[in-house]
Amino acid sequence: MTDSQARKAGSAQSRGRGSPASLLAQARTELIEAATEPEPEPRYARAHLAALRAAAAVLAQRSESGFRPRRRGLRSAWDLLLELAPELGEWAGFFAAGAGKRAAAEAGILGSVTAREADDLIREVATFCRLVERVTGGDRE
Repeated sequence: MTDSQARKAGSAQSRGRGSPASLLAQARTELIEAATEPEPEPRYARAHLAALRAAAAVLAQRSESGFRPRRRGLRSAWDLLLELAPELGEWAGFFAAGAGKRAAAEAGILGSVTAREADDLIREVATFCRLVERVTGGDRE
């Protein structure tokens, strides 16, 4: 593959499933679906997944811009977000702190989260998505 072909393939991919705009759209859809869940555990888990998708939008944009993590290896999206978008560091810490609760909720452990925790997370993720939209430039791609 020539350099020109590689650039074209990368450009086509950036407009596809993994583009910042599409990831942010997926986050919004996931958040809407979370809000319709009747039980708190799936509501919380889906809201947290929406936050992960929004974070992925920032990471995708930063990686397209040439930002690269300083070290390699397996790291959470929240660790990468902290490194590549330090202005979102408080959000990264907030969502990283809820990862254990999300895992318990995904495992179906009843009582792992309360209805209030799930509803509060939905509101926080909605705020985070709006911020990510500003950081990434929204749907302008």
